[in-house]
Amino acid sequence: MYLHRLAGPKAGRGGYTAVIVPRFEFLVESYRTEREKTLGVWSQVPDAEMGFRPDPRARSPLEHMVHQCLSEEAWMANMLGITVSRPALPATETRLEFLRRYAECSAERLAQLGAKPDDWFEAPTAFFDVTRSRAWVLVRRMMHSAHHRGQLTAYLRVWGQPLFSTYGPTADTGGLPKNGATVVYRYDSVEDLLAHHGGAGERALPGTGALPPTERP
Repeated sequence: MYLHRLAGPKAGRGGYTAVIVPRFEFLVESYRTEREKTLGVWSQVPDAEMGFRPDPRARSPLEHMVHQCLSEEAWMANMLGITVSRPALPATETRLEFLRRYAECSAERLAQLGAKPDDWFEAPTAFFDVTRSRAWVLVRRMMHSAHHRGQLTAYLRVWGQPLFSTYGPTADTGGLPKNGATVVYRYDSVEDLLAHHGGAGERALPGTGALPPTERP
């Protein structure tokens, strides 16, 4: 089944024309941007801090990357039937090699998700000991990834580093939106990130400015 979306200037009733798009296109687009956000946060982790552990019970950044790669492979393969052509983990466990490997694996998954029809997303699948739709599992997978990504951004603050945007402005991109803060991503694309070897991109952070960066300074 499909929904109709209005798009395009000066065509059809009211100056627009109807474009037929898959109903679950928004989930595919969400996965595309989520992989970019995960890679963007990983790129901000200093190589020297890959073994950092804020508490004996906490994962190090390296262990976060291992967990992301292995858990996403397990969910995608076992719950969604999405498999890729290469191992989940890089042969050499450095930050740059994790960036490259996750970019490769997630790109293959993205291509497969984009080719699935609506009924594939609606179909039931096993989610541990319960049954859920594939769409539900994919949403939960992205939430799982965002949770761990947020933990790493907290590490960046502990190290005293500035933060690029993940979903919206940060204190380092201008503070609060009401004060004119903007969204500043470190890279234009995954390709741009890899071209810079996960290092400094061409974007500069404007900083907080004169106004408080929180609602309760």
